Amino acid sequence: MVGLSRNAVALELHDPSWHDAYREEAERLRNLVGEYVEAVEHVGSTAIKGIPAKPIVDVLVVVSDGKTDAMAASLDANGYERRPNDDVPDRVFLVRGPPDCRTHYLSLVEVDSNCHREQVALRDYLREYPDVAAAYASLKRDLAAMYPENREVYTAEKSAFVEDVLDRALPEYAP
Repeated sequence: MVGLSRNAVALELHDPSWHDAYREEAERLRNLVGEYVEAVEHVGSTAIKGIPAKPIVDVLVVVSDGKTDAMAASLDANGYERRPNDDVPDRVFLVRGPPDCRTHYLSLVEVDSNCHREQVALRDYLREYPDVAAAYASLKRDLAAMYPENREVYTAEKSAFVEDVLDRALPEYAP
């Protein structure tokens, strides 16, 4: 089952149905705006077996160069809500579902943008290194217990861990 209210932080054990929800969403996107889509990726914690996640499916859509705004406008007319970029300069961020039951997060990015590389690298690294994924799961559980109604702080508190993983996964971006 997918869906969670906008500001809540409630983690669930990994659910294989999240992959099915991703595939359905990817198909829906291809039907709506396929002419702009280069690739669709399941990212975020729902894409990593064995770790808890908020039951909101993260979808990364790689868009033809210069087409993110056109695609976002089309999606706005088809049940998605465009949200501020949340300090991520190279993506357009949209959500699906009403504020009391967000079901999907959608990041529109251009090929080889930093957001594209980082989201895929993080997912792949956590899939490849179960011990790191377990440490991330433990951190997420602790933070969810501390900030059950403050997703902004929950997300900010995970950032150092995520940056550390990205430094290992993408050594060319390490300071």
